[in-house]
Amino acid sequence: MNAKDGIEWGVVDSVGHIILNRPEHANTLSRALGKALVGAIDEIIATKPRVILLSARGKYFSGGGFIDEMVEAGDGFDDLVDEILDVVHPAIQRLSNCPIPVVTALNGPVAGGGIGLALCADFVLGCHSVKLRGGYAAIGLSPDVGGSYFLARRVGALRAQQWFMTNETIDAERCLATGVIDSLYADDALAAAVDDLVGRLAKAAPGSMAAIKKLCLGLPGRSLADHLDLEHELLRARTRSGDGKEGVRAFVEKRAPKFTGA
Repeated sequence: MNAKDGIEWGVVDSVGHIILNRPEHANTLSRALGKALVGAIDEIIATKPRVILLSARGKYFSGGGFIDEMVEAGDGFDDLVDEILDVVHPAIQRLSNCPIPVVTALNGPVAGGGIGLALCADFVLGCHSVKLRGGYAAIGLSPDVGGSYFLARRVGALRAQQWFMTNETIDAERCLATGVIDSLYADDALAAAVDDLVGRLAKAAPGSMAAIKKLCLGLPGRSLADHLDLEHELLRARTRSGDGKEGVRAFVEKRAPKFTGA
């Protein structure tokens, strides 16, 4: 595993790991951590693992922005924001839109910019110590790192707006009930549940995962006619692939398929 400025990353058994490792500061997003995160995202995507897992060490997943650095910036606060978001925002878009399944494991509270990191994934698993709070309205700021987009995608635009405006704290059970997270586990059971899901995704056919993600990420802006054409195009490509042929053979032979990415 590589490590730099509060980020650890590397690929182990076809799983790309990106770990927030700044627990002494609640894994908050600083200038240095942001740059390291961008480098980790790009390096992991380039290696083309079967699945990407974003997790964190300590009691918090992420407390959002690093307030101390904001205060130190003084009149240059806006320049600090530009410096961080000019690189972090495109990287979050690359991570969210990449053809690889992305999983986040939420080990504790999530706030501010941490919301975007937590919810940019295809699967979001959490434990009972998870709490979500915008935090922006309390200090006169507005959402970043895609938090407003990803939260609205999961709970609806109006509800996300209300939560950000009121700065309400949403507990783990309500996060599950409203779709903020997909599954909820006891704190000591989260790691095993994440390993199980990641293991299943890592065994899937990469081309199938990529096609499914491409189809669903384009909605609802794509017309039905365009969507059906894309379904046809992608399915035809899968039928010509080695994994597609292997999957059908395995089904007929009543055995588990062995997908190679071909």
